[in-house]
Amino acid sequence: MSVTSGPETLAATGKVLLAKPRGYCAGVDRAVIAVEKALETYGPPVYVRKEIVHNRHVVTTLAARGAVFVEDTEQVPEGATVVFSAHGVSPAVHAEAAQRELKTIDATCPLVTKVHQEAKRFAREDYDILLIGHEGHEEVEGTSGEAPQHIQVVDGPESVAAVEVRDPEKVIWLSQTTLSVDETMQTVAALRERFPALADPPSDDICYATQNRQVAVKAMAPQCDLVIVVGSTNSSNSVRLVEVALQAGAKDSHLVDHAGEIDEAWLAGVGTVGVTSGASVPEILVGEVLHWLAERGFGEVEEITTANEKLTFSLPRELKRDMRPDAVR
Repeated sequence: MSVTSGPETLAATGKVLLAKPRGYCAGVDRAVIAVEKALETYGPPVYVRKEIVHNRHVVTTLAARGAVFVEDTEQVPEGATVVFSAHGVSPAVHAEAAQRELKTIDATCPLVTKVHQEAKRFAREDYDILLIGHEGHEEVEGTSGEAPQHIQVVDGPESVAAVEVRDPEKVIWLSQTTLSVDETMQTVAALRERFPALADPPSDDICYATQNRQVAVKAMAPQCDLVIVVGSTNSSNSVRLVEVALQAGAKDSHLVDHAGEIDEAWLAGVGTVGVTSGASVPEILVGEVLHWLAERGFGEVEEITTANEKLTFSLPRELKRDMRPDAVR
């Protein structure tokens, strides 16, 4: 692959390794399309609780089309349409929406929904559930809300010492889907030292896309003087990619929302730049970064492929019910 920017392009001085897979995962794609189709079907405004996905560009683009982003369901006018974000919500939020007679479209990623179902199952079986994740993250709040009497959030290995359980023989861990695999397993190891009978979840909670993007970065990082991760600062999986790049051998790594945030000083002495993007990042932003690099002599681009993703999720059924038949995918 070669990227050029016209006659003003500088002579090539370095190369770019482009991670694949990168960018949108199936859950993000579904959530963004859900808002777009809701706007087409019901007309603006369509309200969205929290950011539909953690990406500034996506949120700004949807807002320009008539999506109104709110922090709480109580900010949505009674009877209006509200979309729940890909990160999921608690039963209390669903109940509040029903009380206000809101038309709800649940765009929760099906992989997050799976963790919710696991939480409910193990709460019914009276387990203490140790939810590994970042305190205050929307996904963690939604999952915790499924069984607040049974769930404790464990925010990294340093939080393990404070964990208290009723029965050390009946403890299980679950995980936020967007964490670093390595970071999660460090926390699990620390928990198992305290609770040797700690049970594993019935299936891997960390989402396939998070794992795949981290594997791709690990494959290219040892060859990179610099890794640029495209993603927003509130995107957990994007932040993790910077950490993974550095741990895997990249000499330097930075998170940027778009090409305009790249500091040209980062290129000093750099021969190879790695580029990737978080699971909520549209490909157009990656293209702009490649163009920016090409203008500065990094026009040779080699794609590093570690997986080919083919998974797709159908749109929320409550939205598909109201869409024109020719608009349903």
